[in-house]
Amino acid sequence: MKLDFKFSNLCGSVYKKGNLVFTPDGNSVLSPVGNRVSLFDLVNNKAETFPFEARKNIVFLALSPNSQLLLTIDEDGRALLVNFKRRVVIHHFNFKGQARVAEFSPDGSYIAVGVGKLAELWKTPKTNREFAPFVLHRKYAGHFDDITHISWSRDSKFFLTSSKDMSAKLFSTDPIEGFTPTTFTGHKQAIVGSWFGSDLKTIYTLSKDGAVAVRKFNIQSTGEEIEFGNFPKNPDTLELIKTRWSTSNHHYFNQNGTKVKCAYFNHKTQLLLAGFSNGVFGLWQMPDFSELQTLSISQNKLTSAAINFSGEWIALASSKLGQLLVWEWQSESYVLKQQGHIYDMSCVSYSADGHYLATGGDDGKVKIWTASNGFCFVTFSNHSAAITACQFTKKNQVVVTASLDGTVRAFDLVRYRNFRTFLAPIPVQFSCLAVDPSGDIVVAGCQDSFDIYVWSMQTGKLLDVLSGHDGPVVSLDLRPDGIQLASASWDKSVRLWDLFDRSKNVEKLTHSYEVLAVTYKPDSKQLCTSTLDGQIHFWNIANASQVGSIEGRRDIAGGRRQEDVRTAENSAFGKSFNSLCYSADGSVVLGSGNSLYVCLYDVETNVLLKKFKISSNFSYDGMHEKLNSKFMTDAGPIQSFDSDNDASDFEDRNDSSLPGVKTGDLSKRNKMQVIRARGVRFNPSGQQFAAATNLGLVIFSLDNNNMSFDPFDLEVDINPETISEMVNNHEFLRALVSSIKLGERSTINSVYQSIPTEEIQLIVKQIPPKYLIRLLEFICVVFERNNQVELDLTWISSILINHGKYFTTNSINTRPILRQVRKLVSQMRTSLGKLCDDNSYEILRLLNSASIPTLD
Repeated sequence: MKLDFKFSNLCGSVYKKGNLVFTPDGNSVLSPVGNRVSLFDLVNNKAETFPFEARKNIVFLALSPNSQLLLTIDEDGRALLVNFKRRVVIHHFNFKGQARVAEFSPDGSYIAVGVGKLAELWKTPKTNREFAPFVLHRKYAGHFDDITHISWSRDSKFFLTSSKDMSAKLFSTDPIEGFTPTTFTGHKQAIVGSWFGSDLKTIYTLSKDGAVAVRKFNIQSTGEEIEFGNFPKNPDTLELIKTRWSTSNHHYFNQNGTKVKCAYFNHKTQLLLAGFSNGVFGLWQMPDFSELQTLSISQNKLTSAAINFSGEWIALASSKLGQLLVWEWQSESYVLKQQGHIYDMSCVSYSADGHYLATGGDDGKVKIWTASNGFCFVTFSNHSAAITACQFTKKNQVVVTASLDGTVRAFDLVRYRNFRTFLAPIPVQFSCLAVDPSGDIVVAGCQDSFDIYVWSMQTGKLLDVLSGHDGPVVSLDLRPDGIQLASASWDKSVRLWDLFDRSKNVEKLTHSYEVLAVTYKPDSKQLCTSTLDGQIHFWNIANASQVGSIEGRRDIAGGRRQEDVRTAENSAFGKSFNSLCYSADGSVVLGSGNSLYVCLYDVETNVLLKKFKISSNFSYDGMHEKLNSKFMTDAGPIQSFDSDNDASDFEDRNDSSLPGVKTGDLSKRNKMQVIRARGVRFNPSGQQFAAATNLGLVIFSLDNNNMSFDPFDLEVDINPETISEMVNNHEFLRALVSSIKLGERSTINSVYQSIPTEEIQLIVKQIPPKYLIRLLEFICVVFERNNQVELDLTWISSILINHGKYFTTNSINTRPILRQVRKLVSQMRTSLGKLCDDNSYEILRLLNSASIPTLD
């Protein structure tokens, strides 16, 4: 089995903190997710998380005007310079201070960075390797508090800085005759942002209390407004005429009892966007300050706002909810609406075909994600307490979840509703779940009465109650044949139950420590368990004997936490596996726990094959093996204090948590979390696995382009040799479907090229609809490579004509591939049209220039 799994995507977390950035074409938005960056393609409906990581949480992003360079700045002022096209880190740099804002100049020559009270101007590095990419141009002082915002004039000669000291300053990149740095005052609270108007005669400054000041540039003697940057001279004396900035007007948002948390100004459309602390955002047209739209999207404060270049789409984010919205304000419709789990993610499950993932969280919500694009397309909020387990049924149409609210619910993924609710005779809290392969039997274990309940999916009735454990039941798994049930409990035992024959004795597998997880091998011959001492045990089901064990304490052990008195070697925290999963072939087993590592073991040799690090984010606790004593104070670790001094408002300082509370709304003193992986699952294809963590759903994969296949329709005799025989026997439909099931692109291409053109229409009519998306994805890949435009267009037109109803009824799943087809066909039409026009003009030119003899 291949072991080179690499980070592929991050789902379940769309925004943490920092600013949002639209790409220059306006089709994508960049969002900081912890110490990573996610790109949301709004046209192709895809989400991508870049593979690089910052050292700590990212607080600011800046993208160059030509989309070549991306600058990320973390909480310590450390920056990454990234080649945006290739997603590769070019250079690491430390600004040696709290850098909270940065902005590229419009011509891309400079980067203005606010480092504390100073504004630093750096020359933009090149994309190629340089010995010293960052070259300091100038430093600017004058502010008495931290800089909050930087904006440039369109000619890149001047820039504005806003500060918490209630002032804004105007600087020039180089000394200019007649210009002196200007300070704008008059606000009563910190300035959120300041911008140049499109006419370069106006500057707008916006403060936290919702006041907008309009500054005009004019001649001091006459008051005539002139364009800033052109300093006039007296024609007689050739002396500079005195000019000044004057405050012409003040505007107010009139949002009582709220503060402006974020703002953005679009220079092209003159739109001013403001987000408030009560979840309201508004859009105003400048310079008239006419209100275009005011809407409320939540009750929590908005932390970031942005407008794309054309002014059509608005991006808004809230850090408390982890929510990201893209709103088309003219049509008043959502372009994108994504939100992760408010609290930690607790469980994950793959669908049988690997196309979808289901996740449950401590917020009581169940979310369904598309594995290919990373988007959540449905959220169920029926549970009233934390979700503890979730599982798909075999046919991928039902998701079953267990919760601490005492219910087990079944959700229909066709009509998107909760169609079945299973209850126990007495109030209990369910901690684990199992569903048989047929989807007819649902089993759930509880942590208070120590019983296991069995229901019928068809009728919803309670069929049986399995009693015998003396401690909470924490893990359940049904044998692949659906006959035997394995239950793990804190009473240091695993019990094997026969669901359909209660006359048989219950087999008991005794352990030395509390059992945390249990799972069956796909061949139903072996059982794997994990215990509190960090060991993994393998059992032979036939004779109930132990056949092997793995000592995994050292493998999964994390670092030392800030408040730990003991060293990392002597601490017992996070040194056990609470989730196990076999691969599809049963050759390896994957384990995770309260640690930043996921371990992959070989089943036959009981050897650690590889450790996967979930994250390298030092904003979380337990990342260091050893602590530095210089960070320890009399009041505790210095990292646990709020050093940003951002809690200046009452809503930021208000702490509603109780003393000693460790879950829910944490207090300021205990804000550093430890990375935990509470569930891990393999994709049925074996090409990827997902870990449910408090960072989100972290996905590792082998090949991003080929992660799904049809495991239940796939038979032993489907291989490249038999498919080649089908082609030779002119069984083109069977060969095409079998090659798509197999999932090998080379095999699909050989069948695709062998099918005669006159038989395409007949084959397309008979192909099952569930393979259409995969066939279109393959055609899009080869469309620009094989130079067979007529063949590809024949396939595309035949698919759309014969299966139009399928694409209409399944618009959510088919919309991305149809957009891709449309894009490719449009590009080909444009290029071929230009080529034909050029050929026609060339032929006409040759005919006109040739000397044609005439007949007498």
